[in-house]
Amino acid sequence: MIYIGLAGWGDHDDLYIGMNRQSKLEVYAGHFPIVEIDASFYAVQPLRNMIKWLKETPNTFRFVVKAFQGMTGHQRGIDPFSTKEEMFEAFRESVTPLLHANKLAMILCQFPPWFDCKKEHVQWVRYVKEQLTDLPVALEFRHRSWFDGNMKEKTLQFMRNEQWIHSICDEPQAGMRSIPIVLEATHPEKTLIRFHGRNIHGWNDPGDGTWRDVRYLYKYNEDELCQWKENIETLAKQTKDIFIIFNNNSGGDAATNAKQLIQMLGIEYQGLAPRQLDLF
Repeated sequence: MIYIGLAGWGDHDDLYIGMNRQSKLEVYAGHFPIVEIDASFYAVQPLRNMIKWLKETPNTFRFVVKAFQGMTGHQRGIDPFSTKEEMFEAFRESVTPLLHANKLAMILCQFPPWFDCKKEHVQWVRYVKEQLTDLPVALEFRHRSWFDGNMKEKTLQFMRNEQWIHSICDEPQAGMRSIPIVLEATHPEKTLIRFHGRNIHGWNDPGDGTWRDVRYLYKYNEDELCQWKENIETLAKQTKDIFIIFNNNSGGDAATNAKQLIQMLGIEYQGLAPRQLDLF
């Protein structure tokens, strides 16, 4: 099975033209079978939010939940938790409704660009996996040292041994703070692919506060998506299910590209939420 969706459901204006009384997530679930929850990165979500989102999506819908920033080394400023153990316990509890409803595709642990390949970081990755035992967990690096030279195979073997789902990225090749496309599944059941765009000039933070507006400003062309069709066919021989998230939405291109790829792959999803009927 190939599941294709977007990072978040709030910013894709072209999906909600003429929206009536439904929530955005209810409308979104009529277009795509999965979504990435980004809010969980900024704050561990209360159970009421997870339960609400469950009710707004059909039984076949799945969520990729982004790990809280304190778990992946992004945390800055005031830490809302007294201990690491408290943080992980709160996060595990927050995803329990999704798990019990069979709507949890995976937890995405995306580590920051400065999280390079060294012993203490390997130990932290291992600790995170231990804290999330029995949950499907995907691993995404953003520092090239994990895949440089002979470290590439060592990193992949580590992920296989620890039962990490590989989050494969399509992103600008902009120095050490970006990673190459590594077409290797590390888990027999699931693989994640995330499309960040290829805006090389907007990828790295210039320090003036503007990068968040342009980092994901990119629209994939037909040739690029056709190449990914071949890549997906290769990965499908290595893993049972593939989850694909388009994150290239600085210019509102994610939904369009996701639908293009769905069409290229000849996918017709069953069990999506009912779509609103246009009046005219």
